[in-house]
Amino acid sequence: MDEIKILVADDDEDIRDVIEILLNSEGYQVYKAKDGQEALEMMKENTFRLVILDIMMPGLNGYQACVEIRKYSMAPILFLSAKSQDSDKTLCFSSGGDDYMSKPFSYNELVSRVKALLRRYMVYKGDENTSEPAEALKVDGVVIDEQKRIVTVDDAEIDLTDIEFQLLVLLVKNRGQVFSAERLYETIWKESYYYSANNTVMVHMRNLRKKIEKDPQNPQIIKTIWGKGYRCD
Repeated sequence: MDEIKILVADDDEDIRDVIEILLNSEGYQVYKAKDGQEALEMMKENTFRLVILDIMMPGLNGYQACVEIRKYSMAPILFLSAKSQDSDKTLCFSSGGDDYMSKPFSYNELVSRVKALLRRYMVYKGDENTSEPAEALKVDGVVIDEQKRIVTVDDAEIDLTDIEFQLLVLLVKNRGQVFSAERLYETIWKESYYYSANNTVMVHMRNLRKKIEKDPQNPQIIKTIWGKGYRCD
């Protein structure tokens, strides 16, 4: 298997070097960028399986870099930052991020998060062996090919992040069933639910609706059941 490339963008050289040592020891090939603009230039020249972004960087910050990266790459993005307010986390997810860790971080937790994001991404992209082909899932103009990880809306293929794809598949395969934010978070993120995780679910759901709903403000595919959660009819 080709060596997995990971991009680390942080204006702190010491942090870049520490992450490089940690991930190199796990067999990953690490590329380092000192700011968002350099990260974008490296993204255009390489195919990365994962991107780790700091938020506060000179010039193009992490939020801005994430938005630009999402225009041509669905690779998972892990934000790593000293900013730890709920509003900061919400901005990370709304700009296209998949996960968030606060500085100072645990080395073991960082490696665990990286491995979890890569595992989900490889399954999403079809890089792991799958079983017999399953029949396509269909709902109101949306067609999901689980085997090929392809989603079309009115015959036009759309790009989803792995989290968005998993949310959509889970809800469509369980039509009529209401999923609370807590259940969605623990099922998709495979972590224990915490209070602000509700914002994480809401942001990803909003991004998903923008891509699949004709009118995201009045969703007909994934509906909000107030006080209970979300349901695909």
